[in-house]
Amino acid sequence: MDALFDTVPGFDQPLAVLKHCHDRIRKQLATLGRLPAHLASHGVDRQAQQAAQAILRYFQLAAPLHHEDEEIDLLPRLSALARNQDAALLHQALALILQQHGEMAQQWTPIEAQLLALAGGKIWALSTDKIAAFQALYQEHMALEESQIAPMAARLFDLATMQEVGAAMQTRRHISTAKENDHVD
Repeated sequence: MDALFDTVPGFDQPLAVLKHCHDRIRKQLATLGRLPAHLASHGVDRQAQQAAQAILRYFQLAAPLHHEDEEIDLLPRLSALARNQDAALLHQALALILQQHGEMAQQWTPIEAQLLALAGGKIWALSTDKIAAFQALYQEHMALEESQIAPMAARLFDLATMQEVGAAMQTRRHISTAKENDHVD
């Protein structure tokens, strides 16, 4: 039987949670990419305002938590375990990932301002160039993490390390174990 909603992995599977976050980011980026055409056709209608609010919520709340998961828990633990080729690859990837996180924050600021205005019905157009650059950076970033970082973590992390990373992610979201599947990602 197919589930009505996507199932959210538990924090006992932190790499699956991170992948789920990427999937949610992709959905929000797709909505963001469709907004300029929607505004051109329909103006600032309720649907556009709701989409702007949903995108804002995600990138103001969940995306920063996701970046903290990587910067505070995943990548430092991976750095402590990586050796030889893994260490060399991680050294390069880590610098790029942290640089991208900074660039994402910079690129988000003007988009956020436009979305706040749109959510309030005060803007009728969005910068397609800024949106395209933001989408491209996030896509590149997620591809690097999914092709290099997650497989390395899956190989190098033992069960205890996975549990530590998952517990830290859960704590960051102020979620008790009883409500584990209600997390923000």
